[in-house]
Amino acid sequence: MLSIIGCSLTALIIGAVVYFLVKAFLDKENKNRQLEVISNGKKQILPVRLQAYERIVLFLERISPENMILRVSKPGMDAFQLQTELISTIRLEFEHNLSQQLYISSTGWDLVKTAKEDLISTINSAASQLGQNADSAQLAGKIFELYGKKKNNPINIALEHLKDEVRKLF
Repeated sequence: MLSIIGCSLTALIIGAVVYFLVKAFLDKENKNRQLEVISNGKKQILPVRLQAYERIVLFLERISPENMILRVSKPGMDAFQLQTELISTIRLEFEHNLSQQLYISSTGWDLVKTAKEDLISTINSAASQLGQNADSAQLAGKIFELYGKKKNNPINIALEHLKDEVRKLF
């Protein structure tokens, strides 16, 4: 009887040790698989994130006054028509890139929105300083004047921040 209890106790101890060793091994394997899945996910998402940064940088470059006014302005436009077209272009391009906020930081996205709103405000401010009979060239000049006076250009701030974020990815 004593030998049966001794054998049973030995079997229980060996069983417990085997159970804990197998459990530790399986837990480690499960953790390794999770890390592999995360690693593969990052490899797949990185190109998408980079494309998002590229698109937002392109958006900021496209709405910079020197690029956008040359692209949007047409001969014979008056100041109001140019103002309307500029603001419409900014909003359309922004809406086209709304989904990119999923892939960049909240701070980066906030800086992009600030740059957009600041530019719209500058355009409206420039238009309000001109007379009703002003032409598009006068509005363009006023926008360049007001935007050039900004010490901290919001578009450049957003661009630099986004570039820093991309550098941190590598």
